[in-house]
Amino acid sequence: MARAKLYGGIDLGGTKVEAAVVAAPAKVLGSARHPTPTKGGPPAVAETMTQAMREACAQAGVEPEALGGVGVGSPGIIDPQTGAVSSARNLSDWSGSFPLGTTLGQSLGTVVRVGNDVQVATDGEFEHGAGKPFHSVLGVFWGTGVGGGIVLSGKPWFGRGGAGEIGHVVVRIDGRRCPCGRRGCMEAYAGRAAMEARARRRLDEGEKTDLFKLMEKRGRTRMTSGIWQRALENGDKLAQEIIDEAIVALGAGVASVVNVLDVEAVILGGGLGVRFGQPYAERIAAAMHPHLFNDANPPAVLVAALGDLGGAIGASLLVRRGSSLR
Repeated sequence: MARAKLYGGIDLGGTKVEAAVVAAPAKVLGSARHPTPTKGGPPAVAETMTQAMREACAQAGVEPEALGGVGVGSPGIIDPQTGAVSSARNLSDWSGSFPLGTTLGQSLGTVVRVGNDVQVATDGEFEHGAGKPFHSVLGVFWGTGVGGGIVLSGKPWFGRGGAGEIGHVVVRIDGRRCPCGRRGCMEAYAGRAAMEARARRRLDEGEKTDLFKLMEKRGRTRMTSGIWQRALENGDKLAQEIIDEAIVALGAGVASVVNVLDVEAVILGGGLGVRFGQPYAERIAAAMHPHLFNDANPPAVLVAALGDLGGAIGASLLVRRGSSLR
């Protein structure tokens, strides 16, 4: 009996690179995870992605060259034709354009297709995860930033290439400066990078918090979702205040998008979304409710079901679809 075709998927995030070898429909045969490099810019990131994919292949017992292709979910502005990635500002030293698809294709010896990280993760949830019962979903991925993915009438919605940038819905006019350079974006209040920056400012002003002690104890250079969770479990008041403010911002921003799209379900993913789970999904749903126009019929708000590997599974769909396997 012939072996099923295998595909690679790589999820490039602000704090981690997750790679997986996937057999249809969504069976993970091998996976590997590495911290996203904080130095060396795009070449260092591409090298880490290659290493993670090779490790996942070794676990699955397959050579990268034998895969049906590798799909990549990346932040930033994506050129789907060339696989170039520009302005991935949540990654270190990535302000210009870098030929990510070409670079990975040469190092892995197989075809590589690149898509938006949150859109491919949303597609994965729609086909194989929490979004399966619905025809329309909004993916909200709460992590280093806040990203969005859209599926309408069963099809991904890309707009002109910039759809889904939910983190840059304005929740406060002339509000805090966002990593994107604009003011008042939801990401300026709910993105993990912005939350860490706020915690550091408050610490410098003399407030008490164990967030940075936990980060140092765990040998981290960035404040991961696990550190936030541990701080909350320890009763850290500043951590709780910053998370509470993030929930308020998420409620207003997500509700505003729902008011336009009227989707059946909101799927909450990302490092913080998956880590905090359904209780926080319910908190976000409650924060959305005062802002919903159709408040008598709110969307379901559910946690992404594919977990940490959801982005990699979704990324693998990029090459499976290219092989007419959708």
